[in-house]
Amino acid sequence: MRVTFGECVFDRARRELLRQGSPVHTGQKLLGLLELLLDAAPRAVPKEEIHKSLWPGTFVSEATLTSLVAELRHAIGDEARSPRLVRTIHGYGYSFVGEFAAEAVPAARGHQDRRSFRVILGDREIALSHGAHILGRSPDAAVYVDDTGASRHHARITIDAQGAAIEDLGSKNGTMLNGQAIAGATALTDGALIVLGATAMKFRIFEASSTTETVKRDRADR
Repeated sequence: MRVTFGECVFDRARRELLRQGSPVHTGQKLLGLLELLLDAAPRAVPKEEIHKSLWPGTFVSEATLTSLVAELRHAIGDEARSPRLVRTIHGYGYSFVGEFAAEAVPAARGHQDRRSFRVILGDREIALSHGAHILGRSPDAAVYVDDTGASRHHARITIDAQGAAIEDLGSKNGTMLNGQAIAGATALTDGALIVLGATAMKFRIFEASSTTETVKRDRADR
């Protein structure tokens, strides 16, 4: 999934920010802040919510967030005195106010991705379309996890024509994939085991020829 705004293109799956076609060297906290503001837009995000998302369970000073916002503005060509993209709501937080467009990375010419993607969590099967999907304890998460060990916005699965990837969103307990803690966007394969807190779920990829019988047999094998 790519998001275009101003002079920038943010490739969420590749964890890459481009400005005027050139890569901008940034840290993951900066990209995490950009994602949080884009996902919430046009809603203003309180400072407390930003702190919990980027630095869960860790105390950081007000100056740390202020500095990160300044770095973000510099990276995307915005200015605090006359903001076009990121607006400060004094005493409250920040919001993304610029226009942006999100699009899936196009498939190769002549090829149509006919796969379907699902998360199997207990008795639930959650279909995921192309785009970004939040996993966590927040009621508005695409994959709701009823587990106190999971953060509200714990992880994100992004699906595009190249496949699927998962990334941890700075959660307190981390995200486990096939028994290993992930760092940065990590590719997902069929049958991958994802663990958030104490909750395990399976990621499935079905080709167009897959049948209902195949799905039922897999569920019975769990």
